[in-house]
Amino acid sequence: MATTEAETTPRPGAAGSTPLLEVDDLHVEFRTRDGVAKAVNGVSYTLHEGETLAVLGESGSGKSVTAQAIMGILDTPPGFVTGGEVRFRGQDLLTLPDEERRAYRGRSISMIFQDALSALNPVFPVGWQIAEMFRVHEGLSKKDARKRAVELMEQVRIPAARERVNDYPHQFSGGMRQRIMIAMSIALDPDVLIADEPTTALDVTVQAQIMQLLSDLQRERNMGLILITHDLGVVADVADKIEVMYSGRIMEQAPVLDIYATPAHPYTKGLLESIPRVDLKGQELSAIKGLPPNLTNIPAGCEFRPRCPYAQQICQDSRPPLIEVVPGRFSACHFAQEVLEGDIQPA
Repeated sequence: MATTEAETTPRPGAAGSTPLLEVDDLHVEFRTRDGVAKAVNGVSYTLHEGETLAVLGESGSGKSVTAQAIMGILDTPPGFVTGGEVRFRGQDLLTLPDEERRAYRGRSISMIFQDALSALNPVFPVGWQIAEMFRVHEGLSKKDARKRAVELMEQVRIPAARERVNDYPHQFSGGMRQRIMIAMSIALDPDVLIADEPTTALDVTVQAQIMQLLSDLQRERNMGLILITHDLGVVADVADKIEVMYSGRIMEQAPVLDIYATPAHPYTKGLLESIPRVDLKGQELSAIKGLPPNLTNIPAGCEFRPRCPYAQQICQDSRPPLIEVVPGRFSACHFAQEVLEGDIQPA
């Protein structure tokens, strides 16, 4: 019997453990003058203590919007959560009044934003901004809060933290500003940390340092860590599992090594083939043809069909559900098994 999109499928996760964070069938839309943009369409994933989840996809795939919905910081209007649940330790955050929801931000779930220079206030010293977290949320005195701020700056490996605590954001490099953002995000010892494109606009060496810092902090504090990125190469060494998003849906989810070795979705395969490799020096990089769909007019059938080299009639007639292809591997493709086994040719 054919599987329908409405049928539920098992989700990967740590066997025998209770999820720290559960996103279940989340839907988010933006109501604009040009129509309703369906930014997130039934996203589901789980995160456990000490686990690192990477959420990958092109710009506009719904990665950051999902994170904003989890945090409860969508601009409403035009953004609205129209369905689903976001459960933190079993509590559905979407059902809470705003005041109760705010209590979870920073202390239970925290977020590192994409552009540190924009996220930091340019008129206050960075130490004051970090210390404010302790003054507001823990009632510390200015002296004690400043001391904690210096300790955090040292923990995120900012050189001469005691001397630089009174410096302003513009006096730091991009990598150092990102470390300041990380310090602010972990100030209240959250259980879940969401890092939205934490290495954007940084050079390769600094990228590696930031990713190593996040990995070290996650391991020391046993946090659940969600890394949002468009770069498969950034998360290869730090993620436990990967969710690949396209057009507001999860196209594939699997353990990190499985994704890199044998992708089970044409979109994931295309992303991997676009990454430079040292063993293919001199060869022209492959690219995914076309552009992501307009979210106010998502095509019928498979969202990736207009760009997929393997698309057939069924891809236009029916939207493939996210199903388990092999144990622990999920793909939303009618030909997932063939893609996984490398037994498929362009149509």
